[in-house]
Amino acid sequence: MTDSDSRPIKDIFGKLTIQDLNIKGKKVFIRVDFNVPLDENLNISDDRRIRAALPTINYAIDEGAKVILASHLGRPKGKADPKYSLEPVAKRLKRLLNKDVIFSPVSVGSQVENIINKMRDGDIILLENLRFNPGEEKNDDAFARALAQLADYYVNDAFGTAHRTHASIVGITKYLTSASGFLLKKEIEYLKGVVHNPVRPFAAILGGAKVSGKIGVLGNIEATVDKVLIGGGMAFTFIMARGYEVGASLVERDMLDTAQKIRKNLQSRGVKFYLPVDCVIAQTMEPGAETMIVPAIEIPKGWKALDIGPATSRLFSEAIANVKTILWNGPMGVFEVDAFSRGTFALARAIADAYALTIVGGGDTDLAVHRAGVSDNISFISTGGGASLQLLEGKELPGIAALTDKG
Repeated sequence: MTDSDSRPIKDIFGKLTIQDLNIKGKKVFIRVDFNVPLDENLNISDDRRIRAALPTINYAIDEGAKVILASHLGRPKGKADPKYSLEPVAKRLKRLLNKDVIFSPVSVGSQVENIINKMRDGDIILLENLRFNPGEEKNDDAFARALAQLADYYVNDAFGTAHRTHASIVGITKYLTSASGFLLKKEIEYLKGVVHNPVRPFAAILGGAKVSGKIGVLGNIEATVDKVLIGGGMAFTFIMARGYEVGASLVERDMLDTAQKIRKNLQSRGVKFYLPVDCVIAQTMEPGAETMIVPAIEIPKGWKALDIGPATSRLFSEAIANVKTILWNGPMGVFEVDAFSRGTFALARAIADAYALTIVGGGDTDLAVHRAGVSDNISFISTGGGASLQLLEGKELPGIAALTDKG
């Protein structure tokens, strides 16, 4: 059970939002993140990112703006490629909005300008993949200026790319008054809020492959966190740093001293620090491989830990039972393989059942929560992988810094 709506989150944003703009009758360029997965038939297999942008899009429609949507999809490397076209997204968006969506086969130039000039208030156009133009990822000024010429205002609602210095994220803001959409503002408030002003006790659960990817997060939360639970591949760097053998498990040997210092520093601050007590091991991560459950400090040579074990699942579930805020970033194992998914899914269910504000970082953790079937019971799920990690590390995101300050 969650209390996602029980605590107002302080406005720590400081940038203009779409609600600060008088957009009636105006052309509003909304940068969204429609980088959705497509199957081999170019059908959308997961439309959660499209749905996440609907509040901002619907607000612009209701306010009578001419709505210009722009996104990237995949990595076409600056060239048009049909398998990365946003046309399937336009069709899905039409269905979700129950409203016509114009699709432009280009993102800049006279062709799209002519279409936009004929739009009526409340109309929507989706531009073709921005990354079909090499100027997008290069933050090319000419491309940014061409995008800006399409609109009167700029709104960024693409948190997942806010850490990129691209033309549609940063460059365009030089030419237009720039504001955030609802999704981007919500991401900032939740993720900054959980780091700087959590309701305590506050537990951070960190997983994934490498300690090096989470050092910044641990450093940024050390003053406010009460419990740190470490799982995934990164746990075995901490375990080896304490002098135990971990078989063929993933270890960053150049991070052993750092891991030891992190643990001792947190414990000296009174932070309770948890590592796996058992794990699921195999010699390969292939489906059907022989597996065993062993204590985390008794992994045989040639075997590697690929998931936390049942005792650790119980330990972690009990550790978060009495906290008020939970931040989770990084899976507990190779959850994409069924034999190594149980720890991650058990933790997802425990977090979903917690009487706490629960915040899940993007990327793999988002997918794990979705596959565990508990997405609806999480207070907030970030739509950004790299962006959410950088924000949790306390780094400034270029796409947010570029927006117009309030006042």
